[in-house]
Amino acid sequence: MKIHHIGYAVKNIEDSINEFKKLGYITIENKIVDNQRNVIIQFIKNGDYLIELVAPLNKESPVTNLLKKQGNSPYHICYKTDNLKKEIEDLDNNGFVVISNLLEAPAINNKRVIFLYKEDIGLIELVEK
Repeated sequence: MKIHHIGYAVKNIEDSINEFKKLGYITIENKIVDNQRNVIIQFIKNGDYLIELVAPLNKESPVTNLLKKQGNSPYHICYKTDNLKKEIEDLDNNGFVVISNLLEAPAINNKRVIFLYKEDIGLIELVEK
């Protein structure tokens, strides 16, 4: 699988964009409010590198506790796959645990995504090509 993006939990999208611009990143799409996941998402890019800035929409957001523990930080790697069902099965057979439902991601052109976890690696996301 190839990397699609790195997910980066942030407290404030605009503040983070301003700092990432100093590193050569540019904003490539509009900010997305994902009410289903309780997050605000903004993709930024530097050459071939894509970062997904993820900020909490409210206290129920899955990144709220992460931000309390770690502050702004990377927290997942997203991989693109041609066969989502097969990759989920293969990863499950290799000890990964599915921790989310398979849902459409409004910030990625409504492609289906799923999150998995393994202690030795942490959180990963799969997105269909």
